[in-house]
Amino acid sequence: MGGDVGAPVVIPGAAISLARHRNIEFLLVGDRAKIEPELEKHPALEAASRIVHTDVAVSMEDKPSQALRRGRKTSSMWLAIDAVKKGEADVAVSAGNTGALMAMSRFHLRTLPGIDRPAIAGVWPTRRGDSVVLDLGATIGGDARHLVSLAVMGSAMASVLFNKPRPTVGLLNIGVEEIKGHEEIREAGETLRAMNLPQLDYVGFVEGDGIGKGLADVIVTEGFSGNIALKAAEGTARQMAELLRIGMQRSWMSRLGYLFARSAFRALRDRMDPNKSNGGVFLGLNGVVVKSHGGISAEGFAYAIDVGYEMVHYDLLTKINQMLNRDGGALRSVPTAQEAVS
Repeated sequence: MGGDVGAPVVIPGAAISLARHRNIEFLLVGDRAKIEPELEKHPALEAASRIVHTDVAVSMEDKPSQALRRGRKTSSMWLAIDAVKKGEADVAVSAGNTGALMAMSRFHLRTLPGIDRPAIAGVWPTRRGDSVVLDLGATIGGDARHLVSLAVMGSAMASVLFNKPRPTVGLLNIGVEEIKGHEEIREAGETLRAMNLPQLDYVGFVEGDGIGKGLADVIVTEGFSGNIALKAAEGTARQMAELLRIGMQRSWMSRLGYLFARSAFRALRDRMDPNKSNGGVFLGLNGVVVKSHGGISAEGFAYAIDVGYEMVHYDLLTKINQMLNRDGGALRSVPTAQEAVS
């Protein structure tokens, strides 16, 4: 029911993902009267789905506290998360209100042992392939221990997605020199270097332009900076596309040039397609929840489902738990900001 459109995007998106992963079964949580007319257009999906009816939906304008208070037990968002909690579903995917989804997920699923706060992790297209970037806006600020835990969880996700046993990890900073940045970033860098964790290869600080260069498989930052970086990159991509479109129409010579270079432009458009980067994973929870952009197309929503499928298929939670159990003692030895002050 969430997102800018709701069922008319979510249902065909599920149908697209089902065509790619024939073994998926769906619980479609929401208003039966709105779901069934869309579902009838996709017989294969209808055969693989069960509707969980509720006519209560969290709006995109609801504050997290309001959604949690009013929507518990009855809203489509809560019931989807509850299905994961009860083991009736392996993953919940929503295009709804991000703050409400995070609040409900954290309240109902709880965080994994050793994780204080969850994070939103997304896949970022770069010159060298894809990178995992986190946190993209789940929580604001973070001490050194929080940043180190993000590095551990992000490396687990990267190893699942990219099939790399020891992904490279960088901390987003205003410079690559060890003396640059806030104290918590410098402390996290020192900690990661000293810990020398077997499941990740810490490469140091990475500046903002280093994300697109693909300087690390995993880029770690706190949610405020991560969300700004994400929105700036999305805006730049749209601006580039618009400027290219205007430029190609400027003269007959530019139109002719486009005819010769259109295959290259198609490849660029395909690489920068935001649909293919859709699907932020809520890492650190005792369950898998994936957040889709609210204004995405059906194809884009299908990619969010695909991300959830991959996370479950390769058992992301077990991998994160194994890393936390193996290195949890070292992680707990990193003081929080409050402990450091006291």
